[in-house]
Amino acid sequence: MRDGGAAPADVPLEVPAAGAAFADVRDATVDWQPEDGGRLSVVTTAKGPYAWVTIPAPAGGFDLGRRAVVEADVVNRGANAVEAQLWVVADRGWESVGDFARLEPGERRTFSCRLRETFPDGTPKLDPARITGVRLILVRPMVGATVDVSGLRAAGAAPPFVRPAGRIETPPVEEGPPAAGRRVRHTLAVDEGTGIHALLHLPEDWVAGRERPYPVVVELPGNIFFVPGCYSPGLPEQCAIGYGMTRGRGAIWVSAPFVDRAAGTIAENGWGNPDDTADLLRRVVEDVCGRFGGDRRCVVLTGFSRGAIACGFIGLRDDRVAALWRGFHCCQHHDGDGWNGATLDGAIARGARFRGLSVFHTDNDAAAVRPLTEAMGVPTEFVASGLGAHSVAMFLDDRASTRRLREWFADLVSCEWSGGDAAAGR
Repeated sequence: MRDGGAAPADVPLEVPAAGAAFADVRDATVDWQPEDGGRLSVVTTAKGPYAWVTIPAPAGGFDLGRRAVVEADVVNRGANAVEAQLWVVADRGWESVGDFARLEPGERRTFSCRLRETFPDGTPKLDPARITGVRLILVRPMVGATVDVSGLRAAGAAPPFVRPAGRIETPPVEEGPPAAGRRVRHTLAVDEGTGIHALLHLPEDWVAGRERPYPVVVELPGNIFFVPGCYSPGLPEQCAIGYGMTRGRGAIWVSAPFVDRAAGTIAENGWGNPDDTADLLRRVVEDVCGRFGGDRRCVVLTGFSRGAIACGFIGLRDDRVAALWRGFHCCQHHDGDGWNGATLDGAIARGARFRGLSVFHTDNDAAAVRPLTEAMGVPTEFVASGLGAHSVAMFLDDRASTRRLREWFADLVSCEWSGGDAAAGR
C-alpha cells in the first residue's frame, strides 16, 4: 500500500500497435484494435491441442518489479465453451505463472496472474524482470473459436523482488556463431533447411584448441504441457538441468530436441521418430566433440519428464547410441514407467546396453526404479528436491539436492586424462 493506504493505480501494459508484431501465433488469426485501451481478437483456424498468441514484452521489458499481478479481461465471443489460459511467460529458466478458466459462450472473466507466486516449498517462481511476454492459450478449441482480450494491465503493489541467494539463470538464447558463454541455436548439416535445431552452450571458460577436452552434457526436454503449475513448451529452449549441473563452466551443454526428420520438425510431444532422435544424439555428440573440443569419454545424458524417460528409451535404443554415455541423470520420470511404449520389460532390456559408470535420479522413487537399476548394474543415487512441482527450477537453486547433483557430475567426469585421442575408451 502507498502512503495514506491507497492502492496503486493499475498501469496498462504496452501492446504492439501492429499485428505483425505478434510473431508467436499458433493456429489462429489475430486482430488488434487500439481504441479504448486496446482489444485483441483471436480466432482459431485449426483443431489441435493448443492455439495461442503471445503479446511480446517491449525491448526494455514490462515494468513489474513492484507489482503483484498481471491482469486481462477475456470474453468468449464464440458459440462454444472454451478452456482459456493466460500466462505471464518467464525467461532465463524462471517459471511462468498463469490463470485458467472455462468460459461459456458470452462469458467474461478477469484473468489474474500472480507475479509473486511460489512453489509449494516457498521458492519464488518468477523474477518480474525476466518476462518475455503474456500468452493467451486456448486448449483443444473448435475451429472458429473467438476470444477477445482487453485491459492488459499491471495491478496491485508488492515489495521489491529479492532473488534467492545462490540462484543462477540460464543464458539467453541468441542467434549467431557459438562462443564462450553464449547459448545459440545449432543446426546439424543433415538438418539444414528444416525446422530442426538444438541449442549449444560453450562454457564461460571455453578456449578453442584446449589440450584437455571438455565434458559434455546432453539434455532432453519434457512434453508440451500447459496446466496449472506446469508451463512446458516441449522445446530445447526450456532445458535448464545442464546449466544448473555445470553452473555454466567447465563443460559443454547441449539442449537437444525430439525430431521427425521426414516432417522436418521438432516433436513437441511424444518421441517424434525415435530412431531419428537417437541419430540426432549420435551426430550432435560427434559434432560437438569434433568441432568444439568435447570429450567423447565424458558425455552425460540428462532429461526432465519425457526427457528422463528418453534417457533409456532413446539413449539406450541401440548399441551405437548407448556407447556414448558415461552417466545418466533422470528427473521426475524414468524409462520403464509405462508412458508411450516405455514398458518396464523394454526398459530392462535396454538397461543391459548401458556402458556408463553411474546414474543419478532427482524426484524419482527408488523402489519403482529398482528393476531397472539392477539391469543397469551400476551405482545409482536418488535425491528429493523438495520443490513440490513438475519443473526443472530446482536445478538453478542453491539447494541440497542440486549441490549433490553437481558433486556427482564433477566426480563422474573427473577421470584421469593423459592427453592424446579423446575418443579412446574409458
